[in-house]
Amino acid sequence: MNETKLVRDDLQLFLAVARNGGLSAASRETGKSPPTLGRRMLELEAITGSELFVRQARGYTLTDAGVALLEKVTAIEAGILPLDKRAAGNSGSLVKISAGSWVSYVLCQQVGGLIKPDPLTRLRFISSEHTLDITHRETIIGVRNQRPVQKGLACRKLGRVSFAAYAVSGRIKRWITVNGSTPSARWLADHLKDAAESESGLEVTAPRNALDLALNGMGKVLLPTFIGESQDTLLRVSKPIEELAHDQWLVVHQDDRHLNTVRPVIDQIVELLVSLHK
Repeated sequence: MNETKLVRDDLQLFLAVARNGGLSAASRETGKSPPTLGRRMLELEAITGSELFVRQARGYTLTDAGVALLEKVTAIEAGILPLDKRAAGNSGSLVKISAGSWVSYVLCQQVGGLIKPDPLTRLRFISSEHTLDITHRETIIGVRNQRPVQKGLACRKLGRVSFAAYAVSGRIKRWITVNGSTPSARWLADHLKDAAESESGLEVTAPRNALDLALNGMGKVLLPTFIGESQDTLLRVSKPIEELAHDQWLVVHQDDRHLNTVRPVIDQIVELLVSLHK
């Protein structure tokens, strides 16, 4: 086997394993089996003469040598990607961005700004109310409602999020509830325990569906004010609910935050969400 090709291909696989934090996720991205990826990483370590990963039960964590190699390979990534893969439109780095439903809604509306820094960067939006594990690269960038306490994570405060009730008319009494475990869903469920029967009746499993129903005049909905105020046909029909106010944070692994493919996306998200909360 041509040694130059071996190194080039192994570096591509190294990027996948490093960014996904393990073999299983990298296998789904590359099409290589986990055993094959594990063997190729050992070969790459033999070629470089450095231990690149700490192999743990839940995934692969980069050593200092691994972080250094990741930074070097990222800088020359365009040069090691196969030309036929670029032509197919499959090239570039995958940057996974996880956030709750409402922030994901905003980010998808502004996706044009997020992809401008590097046309070869692929973005994957993960809309989830659950916190994904950045340490093991379930996501690269996370927008969270709490400051992280885990070691190895870097964060930045984006602003303060408030909640209020919105409807097309102040005369609407019926609530549209989201069947979920978010703080806002739990707050509304507790509120409705003592409410009149006419104030409840519509349930959804996805927050965006609650907004759709409210826009159609079917009830009032509890929304972050940055969403409610952006809807021309909705009126705020309550005061902000102090119990639900919280700070919002952008979180990223400290090893990833200065990567050429990640840093521009971070900067764009920060600019967008900070301006949103002003």
